[in-house]
Amino acid sequence: MNVSAPTSADTLRRTLGGLLDGLPPKQATAAVERLIASYRGQTPTDAPVLRDRSDVAAYAAYRMPATFEAVRSALDGLAEAAPDWAPGSHVDVGGGTGAATWAVDATWDGPRETTVLDWAEPALALGRELAAASTSEVLRAAVWRRAVIGSGLTLPEADLVTVSYVLGELTSPARTAVVAEAARAGQAVVLIEPGTPEGYLRIREARDQLIEAGLRIAAPCPHDGTCPIEVGQDWCHFSARVSRSSLHRQVKGGSLPYEDEKFSYVAATRFPTEPAASRITRKPQIRKGLVLLELCGPEGSGLTRVNVTKRQGDLYKAARDTDWGQAWPPAPQP
Repeated sequence: MNVSAPTSADTLRRTLGGLLDGLPPKQATAAVERLIASYRGQTPTDAPVLRDRSDVAAYAAYRMPATFEAVRSALDGLAEAAPDWAPGSHVDVGGGTGAATWAVDATWDGPRETTVLDWAEPALALGRELAAASTSEVLRAAVWRRAVIGSGLTLPEADLVTVSYVLGELTSPARTAVVAEAARAGQAVVLIEPGTPEGYLRIREARDQLIEAGLRIAAPCPHDGTCPIEVGQDWCHFSARVSRSSLHRQVKGGSLPYEDEKFSYVAATRFPTEPAASRITRKPQIRKGLVLLELCGPEGSGLTRVNVTKRQGDLYKAARDTDWGQAWPPAPQP
């Protein structure tokens, strides 16, 4: 597993800043407002969301840092479940300007063949620019190819297929077709959507589809059984901390140096993995001498709450240091 992820994130921010220097703020803000509606899943369509250079520039400033961190967090879940595996090839479906490709490069070492598919040529063009300006040989060698993301999609076989923040752009038949093709082509499939109730439902439907296609769940779920969450009552999602550049703050109109990106995801494979025994589904609540953990556990156990007290020694220390989305209990230290 690659330990250079923070460096990759910093490199991405610097590269974005250099390529997007001078972006007109009013034009970027107008494009961002439209993109927010699209990426919250309110406007499924059969056309690309990114239409021209200004859209792509606004998207890159607004979304790439957050998408990178969300995808990297999801990939960490897969890497933890398959610590001895690394993809030799990667296809990113609807990859836009390449945030998921940067995240894959930040997660695993070693040479990979990477193909980014998107239906918006302006997004692919900027993605190529960003990759060419990186220090990664893998990113600089990536293939950027135009493709219609929908029912007629045909993917090359690959060790890893990622589909991030795309399913919400598609009509229901197109969404089903894309997930089916990802399941056919990939030895591992990772799907990421916004951490909204609607995004969770899309991931939940895709999860069922992946299982029906013969894949096994590696993360975040501890099992392949029915999700124990009652639809309409709650939703499964996680959070990734995103450092904001000055350009990012300018485009988003914020003042804080960070934000938290909420996302839902599923990782499934055709090879054996070791899923978490349980997964922390909410931010741990730390009290005096007590940590309250909300967990999704083995099949049949449903959702549970666990109190870890100070008298439990090392387990209590681990609970104080753990975070939302991590496996529980922690792996024994060598």
